[in-house]
Amino acid sequence: MLTKDFSYHLPDELIASKPLAERSASRMMVIHRETGVIEHRMFTDFPEYLRAEDLLVLNDTKVIPARVFSDDGKIEMLCLDRLSPTEWRCLVRPGKKMREGRTVTTGGTTGTVVEVFENGDRLIRWDTPVDLDKHGHLALPHYMNREDDLSDRERYQTVFAREEGAIAAPTAGLHFTPELLAEIQHAFLTLHVGVGTFRPVSVENLSEHVMHSERYAVTRDTAARVNAASRVIAVGTTVTRVLESLRTDDGRRIAEDDQRGETDIFIHPPYRFGVIGGLLTNFHLPESTLIMLVSAFAGRELVLDAYRQAVERRYRFYSYGDCMLLI
Repeated sequence: MLTKDFSYHLPDELIASKPLAERSASRMMVIHRETGVIEHRMFTDFPEYLRAEDLLVLNDTKVIPARVFSDDGKIEMLCLDRLSPTEWRCLVRPGKKMREGRTVTTGGTTGTVVEVFENGDRLIRWDTPVDLDKHGHLALPHYMNREDDLSDRERYQTVFAREEGAIAAPTAGLHFTPELLAEIQHAFLTLHVGVGTFRPVSVENLSEHVMHSERYAVTRDTAARVNAASRVIAVGTTVTRVLESLRTDDGRRIAEDDQRGETDIFIHPPYRFGVIGGLLTNFHLPESTLIMLVSAFAGRELVLDAYRQAVERRYRFYSYGDCMLLI
């Protein structure tokens, strides 16, 4: 398939740059995969679509303020991975000023470029740990066209976030409140959403696209509950990618033990799902790997028709936008 097969037109004014006042106040499009029926509901109606033996699986990664600037404002760094309290693998702009051996100062702490990787990432070693809570910023998606503010520290974070390490939020989970979640059988896994979530597909043919790799962790308890559920509802594409990466051929959905690793699975049509039976997700960028995953789950034509209806009905799009439930 071609990248352009997953394009659609979105007016700029439908891109949500700010969250709603209430987390659960979003609209929810419901797509019935077998019949092709599309409903227009509110997210507060979500529990109505769950069966007694369903299991909701959510990503409990926590977004860190990973974007920092040098004290003179000339260098921007995005911490991709904290290898230790004083060592970062990061993106740097402008890269030409940060060759091996060069130094940078942030919050009074000096860092030295000790290695330049083949893909352009830098390994920076700091004299003392940089206080990200004080000097860092959230790396909000570019389509919001604004800098982060204090309110984003709470709203660009799920209410169940606990494992630090993500650059971007698992946005399907942003709609949940503690009260709503308490009504639903659920379990957690962790996938730290990386910078690749912002990178567009730059090839014409999907078979040539190389997916970014992201770190995950699944506990024995979550694995056992996934296998025991009558239907697994994934909250977000991140959860979907982890669970489908771990699928087995021995009659169980996934292996029942503690698992840690990295996944670079690229799910696009045609793909046969083996673990999840439902998906809650936000609306995604045209020609992105995320809309390709959703199209693999519900069919490209049905998904693109749903997006056309979403535009016509003025849904809010992307990270702070409305959501869709595919069952």
